[in-house]
Amino acid sequence: MKSYRYSMWDGTQDLSAVDADDLMDAMADELMSHGDLNQALRNLMRRGMRGNMGSGFEGIRELMERLKQQSRERLERYNLASLIDELKQRLEDILQMERTALDPQAGQQGSAAQEGEAGTDAPEHAGEPADAAGQQGQRGAQGQQGQPGQQGQQGQQGQRGPLGAGDRQQRMQFLDGLPPDFAGRVKELNDYAFFDPQAQQAFDELMDMLKQQAMGNMFRDMAQRMASMTPEDLQRLKEMLADLNHMMEQQVWGEQPDFAGFMQKYGDMFGPNPPQNLEQLVQQLASQIAQMQSLFNSLPEALRQELQEMLSAAFADEELAAELAELQANLDFLSSDERRSYEFSGAEGVPLEQAMRLMDELQKADQLQEQLANVGRQGSLQDVDAEALEQILGPEGRQELEKLRDLERRLEAAGYLKRKGDRLELTPKGVRKIGQKALNDIFSRLKMGRYGGHRTDRRGVGVEATHDTKLYEYGDPFNIDLQHSVMNAVRRHGQGTPVRMQPEDFEVFRTENLNQCSTVLMLDQSRSMGLNGCFEAAKKVALALHSLIKMEYPRDRLYVIGFSEYAHELQHEDIPSSSWGSYYPGTNMQHALMIARRLLSKQRYGTRQVLMITDGEPTAHLEQGIAYFNYPPSWRTIEQTLLEVKRCTREDIIINTFMMEQDPYLMRFVQEITRLNRGRAFYSSPGHLGEYIVTDYINNKRRKRIA
Repeated sequence: MKSYRYSMWDGTQDLSAVDADDLMDAMADELMSHGDLNQALRNLMRRGMRGNMGSGFEGIRELMERLKQQSRERLERYNLASLIDELKQRLEDILQMERTALDPQAGQQGSAAQEGEAGTDAPEHAGEPADAAGQQGQRGAQGQQGQPGQQGQQGQQGQRGPLGAGDRQQRMQFLDGLPPDFAGRVKELNDYAFFDPQAQQAFDELMDMLKQQAMGNMFRDMAQRMASMTPEDLQRLKEMLADLNHMMEQQVWGEQPDFAGFMQKYGDMFGPNPPQNLEQLVQQLASQIAQMQSLFNSLPEALRQELQEMLSAAFADEELAAELAELQANLDFLSSDERRSYEFSGAEGVPLEQAMRLMDELQKADQLQEQLANVGRQGSLQDVDAEALEQILGPEGRQELEKLRDLERRLEAAGYLKRKGDRLELTPKGVRKIGQKALNDIFSRLKMGRYGGHRTDRRGVGVEATHDTKLYEYGDPFNIDLQHSVMNAVRRHGQGTPVRMQPEDFEVFRTENLNQCSTVLMLDQSRSMGLNGCFEAAKKVALALHSLIKMEYPRDRLYVIGFSEYAHELQHEDIPSSSWGSYYPGTNMQHALMIARRLLSKQRYGTRQVLMITDGEPTAHLEQGIAYFNYPPSWRTIEQTLLEVKRCTREDIIINTFMMEQDPYLMRFVQEITRLNRGRAFYSSPGHLGEYIVTDYINNKRRKRIA
């Protein structure tokens, strides 16, 4: 029975939290079907759950679908082809700034000509994101006068003062003679001292951005410091890259690289948490340049080659550019990570920086989908990156993940599960909850009013009170009717207080004695029961009958026996995880009846009965403790089984058979059992088995009135 607690709202209540009882109800059918607690939990996590008043949680499948939708929206919105044009436009804007500074009038004419060309060739930037080229150019124009790496260049130009017309003319000729391609222009401009400080700063910012994107996260801090590096620092960086490439080549050829010596020499260049071996270093570096690699893979071949040349041109030191290119090739060869390509189909262009962020988001969405898909196989919910999920799906996505992670804790706190080592197991309370669910399912299928009410909150010890009363006699249960007892005393002594009561004033309720019943439920665990889907129904009946007896008839006893090749007693807590025998053939009813007689012999009073659920005839019996199997059944197996039926009959044990098949041969065998034992036979489908057994049990509880 559910209980509800009301309290003042203080803001800490979680209306979306799912009650532990509802969680158990959601898993009950699966637990009764296959008994695998971990699988039932995984399936619940996959499908999610919706409770009352908005409570519930998203399942893993829904989270994965939301991640896929986020990726689709990005792919259908953006187009990467324009990022090459955006880089060219940024460089052209810088050159125009320089021309305007050298000759304002010529710069205005050049600007007008450029606008005319842009109308036909250059891409439109009206719909660019906030960090598009126009804003980058503005940042360059506004200037950051104190940045490292620009002091030397500004020192060369900042002190020069006004130059003559001849010097300006030479600069204009240099700019007019630049190669037409982006990479060629950048290589030439790397050694050019800009006349306009703002143009110089904008060019330096463009080069720094290209270097950072080319080097990825692996040496991003180094890329940011490269402008201020001393020649010694730059030389050490090149030596580190050369040694790293050499180690990777040794790894490829099966040699043993000196990783410890490498880290001793260059460990300070890898941050506070350096890798512990070369394999770890390779994986770290490969994952850190994954965004750029995916970007390359997502571009057409021509644009891919052009972008590669653009990035390489940012490095004035050709030796450094060559080492970085070799490092990327080595990482591609040694890394096992797959570099996905993405098909963008949208119309909105993106600059390079935003394209890299898009690659990062798409890759994180892919990784999250893989992590979620692995839950229940080799992974767990703890392996899912909560921060990445929040980045893609927002705070509500992380909240749904935390709800999934909290399921086990809720069930443990409610007492339904317990942890045994690394495994979770059902507690007795959890097994009872499953049984109550099974019993409720059976009652819900009965016609209303057909068998009367079955649920009650009353508890007893074998006697049930009625509304009739009688004067108390020595030995009667002292179920006193206080109202009648006090009135008897008032009538005897008249009005006034205190009321003086005597033994003859006491009046008690009449009671009915419930006949104690001991039952053995025999579950056929042979292969056919599992193949025909009958065993799940039989197991559900066992759990429901156990719950019924515990709630309504606490003095009754219930034993459960499973039988296939051999028979064995099943403890109540083992029923949910029990299964049918898929490896060993045989239906050994004889052995099961032997164990049933032994268990029922402990009960000397009340009704003793066997409820046998099966779908076939006996095909095995014991000879000197060894099971012998024959199909079709031998006369010896039939004889030994019926002999055990006769022994049960002599001991006043009733055998009621619930047959799941209606084959004429099986029906004749069941009729023979009922003839010898004077029990009853029922023929049922799996869907109605519970109704037959539970209602039959209730209807046969005989009562005897106490006088």
